[in-house]
Amino acid sequence: MQRRSLIADKRGFTLVELLVVMVIIGLLAALVGPKLFPQLGKAKQDAAKAQIELLGQALDRFRLDEDRYPSTQEGLNTLVENPGLEKWNGPYAKKKQLLDPWGRPYQYQSPGTHGEYDLFSYGRDGAPGGEKEDKDVTSWE
Repeated sequence: MQRRSLIADKRGFTLVELLVVMVIIGLLAALVGPKLFPQLGKAKQDAAKAQIELLGQALDRFRLDEDRYPSTQEGLNTLVENPGLEKWNGPYAKKKQLLDPWGRPYQYQSPGTHGEYDLFSYGRDGAPGGEKEDKDVTSWE
């Protein structure tokens, strides 16, 4: 009998209590969310810069083996698959490294207008120019 009285005394949360907690969580999310989401765009820009640096190192290793950078026509795929070159000693990069953080292929030109090669991403919008998250990420800046 004593056991039944202990079970009967246990109660759950009321609907009002649950609604108050949900409102508090919603307010916190509304205050903190806008401060976190701009960092996501900056993180993708930083990731693109780091990937361009890594691809630049892969291009330099290719150049050590072949005494030249891949041509624009050969493209960055030459870093992943041998197009029939005798001195090719790759792969120099992984296939997934050839895509920017927005899922588009990096742009590559050799010879470049800013150096021996130009390697860049058009950013979030996929178009030349832009600001903040849409800004181009380049190997020469």
